[in-house]
Order: sequence, then structure tokens, then C-alpha cells
Amino acid sequence: MIGNLVADQGSIHTNGSLQHSNGNAQERLDELRCLLGKSDGDLLKIVGIGAGAWGSVFAALLQDAYGPFREKVQIRIWRRPGRAVDRSTAEHLFEVINSREDVLRRLIRRCAYLKYVEARLGDRTLYADEILRDGFCLNMIETPLCPMKVVTNLQEAVWDADIVVNGLPSTETREVFEEISRYWKERISVPIIISLAKGIEASLDPVPRIITPTLMISSATGVPIENILYLGGPNIASEIYNKEYGNARICGAEKWRKPLANFLRQPHFIVWDNSDLVTHEVMGGLKNVYAIGAGMVAALTNESATSKSVYFAHCTSEMIFITHLLTEQPEKLAGPLLADTYVTLLKGRNAWYGQMLAKGELSPDMGDSIKGKGMIQGVSAIGAFYELLSQPSLSVLHPKENKPVAPAELCPILKRLYKILIKSVY
Repeated sequence: MIGNLVADQGSIHTNGSLQHSNGNAQERLDELRCLLGKSDGDLLKIVGIGAGAWGSVFAALLQDAYGPFREKVQIRIWRRPGRAVDRSTAEHLFEVINSREDVLRRLIRRCAYLKYVEARLGDRTLYADEILRDGFCLNMIETPLCPMKVVTNLQEAVWDADIVVNGLPSTETREVFEEISRYWKERISVPIIISLAKGIEASLDPVPRIITPTLMISSATGVPIENILYLGGPNIASEIYNKEYGNARICGAEKWRKPLANFLRQPHFIVWDNSDLVTHEVMGGLKNVYAIGAGMVAALTNESATSKSVYFAHCTSEMIFITHLLTEQPEKLAGPLLADTYVTLLKGRNAWYGQMLAKGELSPDMGDSIKGKGMIQGVSAIGAFYELLSQPSLSVLHPKENKPVAPAELCPILKRLYKILIKSVY
């Protein structure tokens, strides 16, 4: 019999069973509380900022695992108030509810079912923060989550949080954390921040460089980079919450990444830790860029296995070239990094977006915030990477013409995606 066998620090996963050397959830929670200096009666406060698909699933995973320990931990999620749910989404949500007996019973017990009936009939308007409390993420309606504690006041959410999880798109990260910094001016303790964001900004002055979400957060808040970590795949948000096998890497300083990896592990969700924060964040942005192209190739070639494999070979070559250009001593594109790239090219909102573009069901002028999917982060990343790699100061020697060229000229896939999505040249 052939089974999956994955060895992980302190745990073995084989054919769906997992043995944790670190004991049960309460023991893992107590270990983290002790590390953070929490005494009896002093809650460990965790808040997720942003309620997109991955941010919502991440908060729900924590709620499922640690929510029962109310005397020890508080888990909440912040999202902006006032976002109305349109009629068609409300109708679809009603269908999802009635197709899941467990969800239907839960809503009836909570006296929350009637509002979904009224919304289905057009007699009531639902709001995104309201349905999130019942376990429905607006960007992932078909995957009901557990009920969550939702906060719509940002100051209330973050002012005394011990752990802040950044579930915002990279394009919104700096702005929101600049606001958060105003609420932390009187703080004595330094929070831990886990960033789920994948994307970059290009800074051209005084020298061209990339700014990753962890650097955005550190710059905006003054929190030292040692207290900011990045968590990446390989995983798909909806699959994780449906208890399908998933992996993640938490990257950053050793002081926090190892205990947090232990805290986040679950039987179906294996978390590794890694010290190379920069490479993993850069790759996190790049994979979304090339996933859009992968979706285009899949749609245009009728899912041709050969075409997709050739594209995979070329895009990973470009990713390696870019990473070696932008980071010092980057980690090899192997193991979890390669797996994260592969799964994102296969499935996810960026690959889906590429498919819809190629089929003509979406167009670039519709923007990068798509109903039911949220922000397509690969679009802004294409612009940022291309702009950065077009700088003459980063010129490299052309391998055939033996003359200096901007790095973007040696990245034909990135160049083509830039023309299509940023310049609208088809």
C-alpha cells in the first residue's frame, strides 16, 4: 500500500494521521502564553486584520483550535464596516446554507437564519461584517467557516493585541498599518505580527529595491523586523478549512518562528519554519505574477499538459533569475518554495483570473478587485516587478548580444504580462 509520508519537525503525517510530539492544543497554547509572559487571567489576544479568503480562514483555524480556551485566549478579526452584500450573492449564500445541514442547524440555533431568508427575498440588506460573524467570508461564500468575533473599529481591534495577523492585500498593508501605528504610540510591549500578504512595492530612490509587506509594516509601525514574520504556502485557503492536507512556512527570526510554527500546527496543517524571510516573500509575490500567465496558458491550450509543463519550466527559470538578482544568497527554488509555486499555478484566484482573461469573461480594464474573489494581487505585483527590473542601474549582460540590458528584457513572460495587464496591449 502506498501512502503519503511527510516528516516534519516533531511530527509524522502518514495516510491522514498525525502524532504531535508537543501534545494537545492546550499545551501548545500554554507554551506560547508562557513565552509571552502571560499570567493566569491575562488573555493572549490575537487579532486578524483583513477578512479576505486567507485572512478569514486563518482566523477560523485559530478559533477552531483555541476558541474553547476562553479564559486563556481571545481571537478576533477586523474588517471594515458598511460593505453591503448584493442580491445575487445573498441568493447564492442562501443556497449554500440550505445545502449544508450542519450550517443550517447552527444558524437556526443562533436565531440567525431568518435574516438570510429575508435577504433572499430582497426584504433585507446583509453586510459583510454581519455574515462574517456567522462564518461566511464574502470572497469565499461556498466554504462556510466557524462563527467569529468580528470587530469593525480598528483601534479597538489592535491597541492591546499580542499577535496581529496581517490578512490584507499588499496594496493596502502600508496604509492600514500607518493608521495602526497611531494607536500604538503609548504601547510598552512590542506585538508579534504575522503577515500573510503576498506582493511587493518597487522603490526607485535612492537606489532601486523591493519593499515586501513585512518591510512595509516595520516602516509604518516602527515594530522591529525581528517581531514580524511571513507565512506562506503551499496551500489553498478553502482546502485547508475543509480539512484537506496543507502545508505552510513561517519565516523570520528564530525567537518567534519556531514557537509559532508549533502553535499553528494542526493535524491537517503542517507548518515548517525558515530563516530566509526575504526570499520567501519575494517568491510569494512572484508566484502570483506567473500564476496569471499559467491560467492564460491553461485556457488557451485547452489544459494541454505539455503546454503547461513548458510554461512551468520557463516561468520558474524567470523566478530564479529575478530572485537571485534581488536578494542576497537566496534559497533554492525547491521543497516548500517550489511546492507553493506549483499549487498557485495550478489553482487559486490568480490562476483563475488568468483563465477568465483568456476566455474573454474578464478584461484588464475591469480592475484587480473581482466580485467573489477579492484582490488579484498578481496584477499590482506585475507592475512593481517590471518597473523595478526596467531600471538601467540594475542592468546585466545580455547572454547572446554581449551588451548591458535591463533585467526585464531577459524576462519575456513578465514583459508580456506587463503589456497585457498594465499597458493593455494585446
